[in-house]
Amino acid sequence: MFRIMVVEDDVNSRRLMQAVIEQNGYEAIPAADGVEALELMDKKHVDLIVLDVMMPRMDGYALAKELRSAANNVPILMVTARQSANDKREGFLSGTDDYMVKPVDEEEMMLRISALLRRSRIVNERKLTIGSTTLDYDGQTLSDNGGERELPPKEFMLLYKLLSYPNHIFTRRQLMDEIWDMESNTDERTVDVHINRLREKLKANEDIELVTVRGLGYKAVKRQ
Repeated sequence: MFRIMVVEDDVNSRRLMQAVIEQNGYEAIPAADGVEALELMDKKHVDLIVLDVMMPRMDGYALAKELRSAANNVPILMVTARQSANDKREGFLSGTDDYMVKPVDEEEMMLRISALLRRSRIVNERKLTIGSTTLDYDGQTLSDNGGERELPPKEFMLLYKLLSYPNHIFTRRQLMDEIWDMESNTDERTVDVHINRLREKLKANEDIELVTVRGLGYKAVKRQ
């Protein structure tokens, strides 16, 4: 059973998230702030953290930075009332893997948790396989019915990101923020350029397709 830590200073919110997580078959470990979370993590293994931002003693940003500086790559889903672009930017720069704004939809939260756990397993294995298609993280290679070839770093990370979350729509801004490291001087249209290059390389691929969702962004889908 996966262990999910809920770090939230509001008692009612913490209990609600704990109940939802347990109803979905996971073990929930509650913590009131970052300090308590670190103390508990010294005693228990944690597979994922659902993390509030505004908390006493140690807030969510500080906890995420502390974990990442210690080379702890536990998946983090930041859940907060702070919703500005700068808040999200600070969240991702501190080391969070995903970001939700309160009030959260419970079903969406569980879907994101499931996706993060799946992605974590993929990263640990360092390979992602769909049908006869394999992405090798260490070699930055794509292997499919067309053979094996090495991809440029940004193309590889873009494809790896999309395939880690099949059918999930990512906006250009989300992809820019995560893959281009918040470089504000890089135009969002560069995502389109990289998508087109990947499509050319995948045109004979029988397993996956990169789909444009008009007005929103892109998603990867498995071919039937």
